[in-house]
Amino acid sequence: MRDRIASVRQALADAGGVPADVIEERVAASTVQLGMVARLLSPALAVLVLGAWLDPAPPSLWRQDVIGGPVPLSAGMDAGAPPPPVDIAVETLLSQLITPLNDAVIRQVRLSGRVLWGNVASTISATSRLIGAARPDLADRSQMLAGAIFQAPQLRTEHNPPRPGFRRSSCCLYYRLAPERTGSTCSDCVLA
Repeated sequence: MRDRIASVRQALADAGGVPADVIEERVAASTVQLGMVARLLSPALAVLVLGAWLDPAPPSLWRQDVIGGPVPLSAGMDAGAPPPPVDIAVETLLSQLITPLNDAVIRQVRLSGRVLWGNVASTISATSRLIGAARPDLADRSQMLAGAIFQAPQLRTEHNPPRPGFRRSSCCLYYRLAPERTGSTCSDCVLA
């Protein structure tokens, strides 16, 4: 995690034409966590919407420790087995997968758990919206499952339900990359 945060910090600095120490470590850490959450939760939610279960929790999860770019992932899937009940699936995803990831980030960088769980909420809402756009016949089921995930204790502080036009209730810190420029916010920014 430390190496990945440092790599992303350097990449953000390079993209902005500034030294790495200008980029706040917590901004890089939020970026890393959001990317990893998207890589973990998006496929799991998509498969769950289809009525199957992609087990993204250890020991079924495999990753390649590659610095730079998306993290290559592989997860186990029993094509013949039905998915667990929604509440069990949500518990598995959030408690066995995302909470340890968030804890690992917090051990490396001083960063609010609210920021990290806001990144999770953003990912879930965006994934649900993208599933519905790609497969309108699955939009209602995707929205229902995203809403069920938002009922988990970790996400109950979100004021807005996952839907088109979702606005998160915490900041991902991206605006800190260019605080003097308007428009340097994410698409579901609480500051917008």
